[in-house]
Amino acid sequence: MSLALDMPKRPTRALRFPRRLSGEYLLLLALVVFVGVLSVVPLARLAWSALMPHGVFDAERIADILGGRRVLEATLNTVKISVASTMLATIAGTAAALLVSLTDMRYRTAWVFGFVLPLMIPPQVTALAWIQAFSPASPVLGPLGLTLPPGTPHPLYSMGGIVFLLGLYNAPLVFLSVRASLQRLPASLIEAARSNGAGAGAVTRDIVLPLIRSGIFAGAALAFVSSIGNFGIQAMLGIPARVSTLITMIYRRLNSYGPSALSDMALLALLLAALTVMGMGLTAWLGRQGDQRVDAAQRPPRMALGRWRMAVSGAAWLYLVICLLLPLSALFGTALVRGYGQPLNAETITFENFANALFHHEGIRAAFLTSLWITLVTVAVLIPVAVALGYVLSWRKGRVAKLLRLASELAYALPGIIIGVAMILFFLRPLPGIGTSLYGTVWVILAAYLSNYLALALRPILGGYAQIDRGLDEAAQLAGAGIFSRLKDIVLPALAPSATAAAILVFMTAINEIQTSVLLVSSRAQTIGPTIIFLEEAGSSTLAAAVGCLMVVLVLVLMGLSLVFGRRLPEGVLPWRD
Repeated sequence: MSLALDMPKRPTRALRFPRRLSGEYLLLLALVVFVGVLSVVPLARLAWSALMPHGVFDAERIADILGGRRVLEATLNTVKISVASTMLATIAGTAAALLVSLTDMRYRTAWVFGFVLPLMIPPQVTALAWIQAFSPASPVLGPLGLTLPPGTPHPLYSMGGIVFLLGLYNAPLVFLSVRASLQRLPASLIEAARSNGAGAGAVTRDIVLPLIRSGIFAGAALAFVSSIGNFGIQAMLGIPARVSTLITMIYRRLNSYGPSALSDMALLALLLAALTVMGMGLTAWLGRQGDQRVDAAQRPPRMALGRWRMAVSGAAWLYLVICLLLPLSALFGTALVRGYGQPLNAETITFENFANALFHHEGIRAAFLTSLWITLVTVAVLIPVAVALGYVLSWRKGRVAKLLRLASELAYALPGIIIGVAMILFFLRPLPGIGTSLYGTVWVILAAYLSNYLALALRPILGGYAQIDRGLDEAAQLAGAGIFSRLKDIVLPALAPSATAAAILVFMTAINEIQTSVLLVSSRAQTIGPTIIFLEEAGSSTLAAAVGCLMVVLVLVLMGLSLVFGRRLPEGVLPWRD
């Protein structure tokens, strides 16, 4: 009898089961295809071309290329520069995080904004600003009589200059990681130490630093990855100084030999990827050493600076004056003169360079418009994809979800120039079905952006999913709502602040991007990021400075708008908010 009563229910369950899961199955399939085509397959094509360009593994060829004198020199320079700049960034970023998070320093929000700002400025603009700040024709140091005598080698055109600039540029990455660890530090330990008479130095050395070690090494890993793949600074300083690195070697050889050198450059890109993974693995291993588990508690109290407040605050603001205001002022001053090397005074000042950059220079205008529409399309595609992918990663655990997470993170973690080489290899041949190659067009740049920035769009959205009650989604699912209806009507409204933050981050990062697109631009497809390097190489330093100033203004406007609407965004998704 019971079996007879159960029989009518089985067909109904069999009909509803596929219909309820078919939407999720199609969504998961679409995500696998999206991530696979744009991330996994190009990187696999890169590895295949590097190791087996003719279909057979050739160990002798690999040994000849990697064992060459120039490649060994470039590899050694890459390791030296990345390690040294990472150490500098770790020291500066950790000190800044300790100052902001553990002391009663005044005007912290403004200082954090200024400290993080260099991270949002394109690296090629940063390098150009510093070059012009310390040149013999510096518009800032010149009137003060502090410039180097004419004919003196520029101090930044050296390995030390590259290390210095990369260290300052990546210090905010370490700062953000260490500050996040400090915000989770239990107050009870610090209060107990202070009540027993321990001073601020002893508390920091014996309690704080050991507990935030994982955050320090996580920040160091980010700084290492950024340093090893920072094309803008390495190219602007290293190429004139003849300090060869792997990333500049790939760029120069591809420009010299074209697609015929792709197999050899793919091998160099694979070597660069291996160094990146090794550096990240080493810092992760160091961060896991020792037991750093603590009980959850409120944030630690701020320690009073007392009579040292003026001195410490003055040193902190002086750091921003030297590392931010000085180079940006020099960049702006150079853009205001007609010719490079002219003194800045009432007779030489002009806005002609800005007018040319905005209205009269067709190449700059076309490059900016191309960057703008590619960036807008990237944002429009990645935000819905990230919302759907976040749903799978947050609420549908499994092996496929883990592989999707790994694939999206890998494309973002690797240096952008590796993605550029992979995209050239993948899209060089005509696409099946249409018989047309995308190489040299804006579409290959768009594909590279979609691959490279998916993880960046995903991070704020995953934070938003962590704050959503899944019960609403489950209730709608029981009521018969499909996956796309639930995403549109339930998930997306709740994720709107996080999605907005993700859109801001992707737009700000992609609009001035250079690491990925520098190998993909052509006469038919120019973007604004590499334009500064091309203008500087052509001798148009004042025009390059004007373009750099406009990039900085755009970054400031976007960051300012994000602060205006920042109260609606989840805490921690915008790095320049304290």
